Amino acid sequence: MIKAIIGKKVGMTQIFDDNGKVIPVTVIEAGPCTVVQKKTEESDGYDSVQLGFADVKERKLSKPELGHMKKAGVEPKKHLKEFRLEDTSALNVGDEIKADVFAQGDKIDVTGISRGKGFAGVVKLHNKGRNRMSHGGGPVHRHAGSMGAGTTPGRIFKGHMGAGHMGNEQVTIQNLDIVKVDPDLNMIAVRGAIPGPKGGVVYLKNTVKN
Repeated sequence: MIKAIIGKKVGMTQIFDDNGKVIPVTVIEAGPCTVVQKKTEESDGYDSVQLGFADVKERKLSKPELGHMKKAGVEPKKHLKEFRLEDTSALNVGDEIKADVFAQGDKIDVTGISRGKGFAGVVKLHNKGRNRMSHGGGPVHRHAGSMGAGTTPGRIFKGHMGAGHMGNEQVTIQNLDIVKVDPDLNMIAVRGAIPGPKGGVVYLKNTVKN
């Protein structure tokens, strides 16, 4: 069964296993999440559930968002995310999903918005090579270089690697181990690093890798 939950990155720490080995972990405050909407193969063409995470005041939501929550009969939620599942028969609108939906040893994919790093050049942003430092190479050692032909096509192709905003984009880290689950504190400890700053919202789901 595919499992999923929305959480918040708390930060990184380390814990020791039974053999005294240090494991670097990221602590995630996972849930509790409420099922706000349910889609089925018959009505929508696919099976999915929309989860809501983190309570919010009514005045901070738009009228359509508030109407969506009231139709479901759930408290206003700050974050909504739809997860496609193979089977949604066990879940209904209003159900609560907690951290214990996952167990120690499960493999998951974690999706988040990476930390923004501002404006960066092509060497840092796209791992381009620089020009030689001697024999009159300056002053363009770290510049982008040729943009393409001048006559045909007479423009820069879409997707050309140039300088620009680095980070602040959706990143998924796949196949991470769950080292510890604490349902009382809604905490999940995942081996290794995950995208985003402390306090950033992340989405946890069964890994697509076998």
